Amino acid sequence: MTVSDKGSSPDVHVSVSDADQLIHHHTEFPTTSLSQFMDGVISAIGKSASWLWIAVTGVIIYAVVGRYAFGAGSVTLEEVQWHLAGAGWLLGLGYTLVTDDHVRVDVIHERLSLKGQAWIELIGLLLLLLPFLGLAVYEMIPYAFSSWEQGETSQAPAGLPYRWILKSILALSFVLLILAALSRLLKVTALLFGFPKPIRIESGDNKKEDAS
Repeated sequence: MTVSDKGSSPDVHVSVSDADQLIHHHTEFPTTSLSQFMDGVISAIGKSASWLWIAVTGVIIYAVVGRYAFGAGSVTLEEVQWHLAGAGWLLGLGYTLVTDDHVRVDVIHERLSLKGQAWIELIGLLLLLLPFLGLAVYEMIPYAFSSWEQGETSQAPAGLPYRWILKSILALSFVLLILAALSRLLKVTALLFGFPKPIRIESGDNKKEDAS
């Protein structure tokens, strides 16, 4: 689905026809200098975290071979598996929002014009997503700090110590989601209100330049 398919009327700040040159991946929203920087940081973290899944696969294979070939099960390896899987999943949440690859269940959203979609995004971000994420961070940071203060470890025999590390990653994931949501909010306001100023994104051999 392209912007031209929407057929919405031009805007005084950023018209839909102009948006063809301002498209960010398949989100259909223009990008800004600040949102582009924020997206870059979150994407780098998300892509780096994706390598954890290779480590998870390796640990699972090692544990399965050890258990069924040599009869040597390991509680430690089992906990390493879900610690690494949890960290990889949590650190990738912000990346899915930045790339707009999260699951959508709104059947109305895709039927609206580009500006209609932007208004839904604006309301959803300000009234639903950002308040929820703010509350989550407010709860998660003391949760991780309390675990660190107590020196919390696994309750399982031969389990892993330093449980606060995983709980800190949980808090960090919500912080990254807030940054991703703010980045998306900047793109929405750039389309609807022309602020911050949208920029052209690099496409092919064309260099990035400011949108006028």
